[in-house]
Amino acid sequence: MEATLTNTDFNFPGQKSVYHGKVRDVYNIDDRQMVMVATDRISAFDVVLPEGIPYKGQVLNQIAEYFLDATADIVPNWKLAVPDPMVTVGIKCEPLKIEMIVRGYLTGSAWREYKAGAREICGVSIPDGMRENQKFPHPILTPTTKADEGHDENISRDEIIARGIVDANVYEQVERYALALFERGQKMAAERGLILVDTKYEFGLHDGKVILIDEIHTPDSSRYFYADGYEERFEKGEEQRQLSKEFVRQWLIANGFMGKAGQKVPEMTPEYCREVSQRYIELYEHITGRKFQPADEANLAARIERDVTACLKTL
Repeated sequence: MEATLTNTDFNFPGQKSVYHGKVRDVYNIDDRQMVMVATDRISAFDVVLPEGIPYKGQVLNQIAEYFLDATADIVPNWKLAVPDPMVTVGIKCEPLKIEMIVRGYLTGSAWREYKAGAREICGVSIPDGMRENQKFPHPILTPTTKADEGHDENISRDEIIARGIVDANVYEQVERYALALFERGQKMAAERGLILVDTKYEFGLHDGKVILIDEIHTPDSSRYFYADGYEERFEKGEEQRQLSKEFVRQWLIANGFMGKAGQKVPEMTPEYCREVSQRYIELYEHITGRKFQPADEANLAARIERDVTACLKTL
């Protein structure tokens, strides 16, 4: 079985703190830079699964790099360098306490709310008579709060401004950026025979300037449909073919796990982990149009420490 990186405990030069997320570990360097390590952990239903997926961190980090570079003309972003296939080093920003969810289609949680009778989501009116996976006349923004604990909550533009979560001028700028990024993402997806269905963006402030932070347009933060067959499936009311980690969720559900109390994660055999790895590599190649080049994984932690330490000396 290929090596995986599921835990990190680095001590980089100038390191002040570290935050361990579900998938990414973020190191604060002198309150000036952030070292974001994309591990091989995988989560579903808000649960980190017990086995790592070979090359998953590399896939996610390199997809994010691809799209950050491809959208830098729209909005400045936090990325300074990618010193290692699993690591991005960037500017430390003050994160805005919202996530900008952009939806091009009525699907996922928005569809579930709509089906239950809601005709307004985050202050955005949605017309009667729509069906699951139907395209909106134009993309809509449905922001959520960034909760320190617990789940994020839907919130309207007016509420964000009224509660002082984000200044009105900054919010308007972020809104414009999010829609422009989504338009670019949809165009790039269409060139690859895909539909960018919905996604999320996170922004921060650096010296009073709005900066795009975190990652964008990866399968962990975005939903893609295959364009081929979309109309036919939609007309028949069939499930759409997705390019996302939905296949992992479906496998878990089929094996009796949805993250609820008392449920046990099914055994993730080496064969299954390898299969998931192959799917992630396929995602990378389909989304970017590039051939995946697996990095040397003889000693992942030592490699990352060497690459990041050398990079930090140059910044």
